Amino acid sequence: MSGFARRRPGRAIGASLTVVLVAAVAFWWSTDGLRAFTAESARRERVLRSPQPMPPVALEDQHGQLFTLDDYRGRRVAVEFVYTRCASVCRSLGVAFRQLRDAVPVQRLGSEFALLSLSFDPAHDDPAALEAWAATHGADGRHWRVARIADPTRLRTLLDAFGVMVIPDGLGGYEHNAAIHLLDAQGRLARISDIEEPRRFLADIGLGS
Repeated sequence: MSGFARRRPGRAIGASLTVVLVAAVAFWWSTDGLRAFTAESARRERVLRSPQPMPPVALEDQHGQLFTLDDYRGRRVAVEFVYTRCASVCRSLGVAFRQLRDAVPVQRLGSEFALLSLSFDPAHDDPAALEAWAATHGADGRHWRVARIADPTRLRTLLDAFGVMVIPDGLGGYEHNAAIHLLDAQGRLARISDIEEPRRFLADIGLGS
């Protein structure tokens, strides 16, 4: 009996851990977090299988020059979404884009590949604010442009096309998802990648040094 008694606590602990694990899995499957993750994964797969056309929206860069995404036809473009007052994830995006710029072979940067940082806060991000942000992150305005949407009423159209979610945080800033978006040479959204692995992104599209 004593041996049986000694084994019971272990069995009880094992059973408890199993219950906790099952409950945790059930909770994870029932949360919006998992649904959001699943939806994002499905969207990325869908974009890879069928690149999505982008809307014809006018943009204004840090020098006040107007342009559209169509101006990049014939080149691939890495696109990120930021706002210049952001002190968290936007800094990580800026670092990731700097790494992209530095890793692309010089002879291919500009001619085959470009970088574009788009602000979703046009009310605050005028050309002066965009230029200051560009200077901080090393965006030269030629190979790496920083811009805002020229007509704020078209902002939601652009965000929806890229699958970017922006939610006011109640403190004057925003919560938003972050990714590296690739436009192909035909101007279509062709890939969505994590910001943590910029070199892998370049390797995946055949631009690694």
